[in-house]
Amino acid sequence: MKLGFGLYKHMLNDEHYRFAKQCGATHLVVHLVDYFSHEKNSKENANQPIGDTDGWGSAGQGQLWSLEELLQLKANINKHGLELEAIENFDPAMWHDILLDGPKKEEQIELVKEQIRIVGQAGIPVFGYNFSLAGVCSRDIGPYARAGAESVGMNGTFDETPVPNGMVWNMVYDPNAPEGTLPRIDHEELWKRLQYFLDHIIPVAEEAGVKMAAHPDDPPMPYVRNTPRLVYQPDMYQKLIDMKPSPSNNLEFCLGSIAEMTEGEVHEATDQYSKQDKIAYIHFRNIVGKVPNYKEVFVDEGDIDMVRILEILHKNNFQGVLIPDHTPQMECDGAWYAGMAYAMGYMKAAMSIVTKGE
Repeated sequence: MKLGFGLYKHMLNDEHYRFAKQCGATHLVVHLVDYFSHEKNSKENANQPIGDTDGWGSAGQGQLWSLEELLQLKANINKHGLELEAIENFDPAMWHDILLDGPKKEEQIELVKEQIRIVGQAGIPVFGYNFSLAGVCSRDIGPYARAGAESVGMNGTFDETPVPNGMVWNMVYDPNAPEGTLPRIDHEELWKRLQYFLDHIIPVAEEAGVKMAAHPDDPPMPYVRNTPRLVYQPDMYQKLIDMKPSPSNNLEFCLGSIAEMTEGEVHEATDQYSKQDKIAYIHFRNIVGKVPNYKEVFVDEGDIDMVRILEILHKNNFQGVLIPDHTPQMECDGAWYAGMAYAMGYMKAAMSIVTKGE
């Protein structure tokens, strides 16, 4: 097991690399999509975008991240004694019609395939994705963690506002789209779209030596914003794996999202999927409650027994990276840094106990 941090696009700089190394991290998971371009999500202390009816602003231009760009990013990270483990999430502008079964899906699937090849050429082992129309949304912010630390959660309600045309994955890819909203589809149709995606990209990922890693829905509700969700119960991950059996068809295992689900049990799910060697990397965060009533809390105060999770992973010889993903914001200057350092300190101490003597 390895420890790392997830860094957003605006954090891909020497300051954050040094911070990660100083905390004892060895690996990074990076986001190349800018979720903070929208004014209300640009505050440095926020650093955990909250989806809402307006979304996170504009998607990118749908252009490939070049081999040169990725190699330079990797070199900058390596310079600080860190390894680049994964890229998390496609640019919505690159694959919106794959998600929506739109007229450009065949053109876009070729772009996605080429992006996977480039990631493989750069020697980046994992590509995370979230096959979702609404993306991360329907949460709010409040003093939900210990001593009133600011965090995110749900308070018994969820957003039923339809997604407008020109938006997918909570970002606007076409500001000039005609008025109207996405038509409602059922879960079967969304799974059919996923099958198309997996059938095309998994063989390419195998050739490129890249593990594709699917994130569960956040929050894991059956429908959000009038769109179906894909993986909102733990056993749905098994369905996804079985749809396209391959060493490259893997999971981006978010403990918080899985613990929020109304069925199953997070420790059992961790055992089930780590035994199969299907977990590419892990979002190591804790929560209290179930959807639609849950709160994200500090790593040591939630419903998940995090030491037991590490014991399960160690027993099953998990070799991937664990990252805090995001944490409650501590009440001090540099709230993000404080929250992440606290989480990483806990993770390092817990891991040393679990692996003692090795």
